[in-house]
Amino acid sequence: MTTLYDMSVRKADGGEQAMADYRGKVLLIVNVASQCGFTPQYAGLEALYRAHRDSGFAVLAFPCNQFGKQEPGNAEEIANFCSLTYDVSFPLFGKIEVNGQNADPLYVWLKRQKPGLLGTQGIKWNFTKFLIDRDGAVVDRYAPLVKPEGIESAVKELL
Repeated sequence: MTTLYDMSVRKADGGEQAMADYRGKVLLIVNVASQCGFTPQYAGLEALYRAHRDSGFAVLAFPCNQFGKQEPGNAEEIANFCSLTYDVSFPLFGKIEVNGQNADPLYVWLKRQKPGLLGTQGIKWNFTKFLIDRDGAVVDRYAPLVKPEGIESAVKELL
């Protein structure tokens, strides 16, 4: 059986990042986009990250252009936008697909571990969030409408 720590993901620079490097941390994995109505959640994600990173928490952001073509930029453009607009310091990975035949294996795994409403596996929109405990288990899945500050108590419980 595949675990979170058996996988690797593509970094924004094209290199590989082993998920095993995050072993022992509480993670919030989010598919993001720069031109979405939920884009202001970057500020909340950054605040959550800064408040708890020293306690073993990380936000891992995966740009995705599958919903309304709201992430059209390349890795450099996305990084610049996030840095200049929201002062993002958490990791931004390479652009991925979260649904369909070309869905990134991480997201295939996440959706199987924690299906959405009524058991649906598909990601419905940008800023869907998965909360992972220190053992690499998916604890919860949050819809895009759930703001990062609404997840903070759950993060604190896992820390």
